[in-house]
Amino acid sequence: MMSDSSWRSYGKLTAPRVTAELNERSVLCLPVGSLEQHGPHLPLDTDTVIAEGLTLRLAAHVANRHDLWVAPPIPYGLSPEHAWAPGTVTLGLAQYAGLITTLLEEYLRATPVRTVIIVNGHGGNRGVLEGLVHQFRHIHGVAVCAWHPSSLGRGTVGNALPEVHAGIHETSLMLALAPDHVRMDLLPAEAPPVRHQRETIRRLVLDRGATWPWTSDDPTLATHGVIGGDPRQAGPELGEGLIAAALNTGTAVLDRLAYPGPAEPITSRRTHAPHG
Repeated sequence: MMSDSSWRSYGKLTAPRVTAELNERSVLCLPVGSLEQHGPHLPLDTDTVIAEGLTLRLAAHVANRHDLWVAPPIPYGLSPEHAWAPGTVTLGLAQYAGLITTLLEEYLRATPVRTVIIVNGHGGNRGVLEGLVHQFRHIHGVAVCAWHPSSLGRGTVGNALPEVHAGIHETSLMLALAPDHVRMDLLPAEAPPVRHQRETIRRLVLDRGATWPWTSDDPTLATHGVIGGDPRQAGPELGEGLIAAALNTGTAVLDRLAYPGPAEPITSRRTHAPHG
């Protein structure tokens, strides 16, 4: 029997179980992330780890209301703002749009599902995903949306900088989801400056009235690739609080996207983790 954290994993099903477990009321969840620098202390796949971790938690959280299945995560995204750093791998716009479109079409072909939620862990993917869900709904007539839980962490902690990338919030999420992958010992001794970066972050990154091609090696915007508060203020408790808020938001998104039908409650259809 699969563990509680993985029994909703699409990739762990055997082929015959796909049609046995999934139906038209099932929801396919596609976590998407990136492979990019996240300061000196977080791994390159941070966005992917967070996207997949939140999706698995969401599947368990709504198990009595929605029949969620978590597809293998997409570890590459649009990361030109981090291309200066060693290790960052970024796709082009056409490549990324083609990849996501092809995968969604293949899942529709290979399964009976008619509802899809893309769980996005990287802010740089958002613009393209917004266009893709419109196009996909128009062409295929399925229920689809992109959920961006990282947007919940754009506030500030105390007097810290707005949280954008690899700061307090993202580090806290990783400490809650994958603490063994966090290297707090590699953070520099000095705290990041606050005064001169705050306005630049608001103007270049957070201003919804204009879009600017910023980069995370800009010293007026970032320190050691971090855009946000001092990661040393992060903690797993804050991470769990952010996860709880994300799960509440994700549940509301699912309720709008796909209500369970009245004929067959999910709890009566399956009360235990299935065998692969």
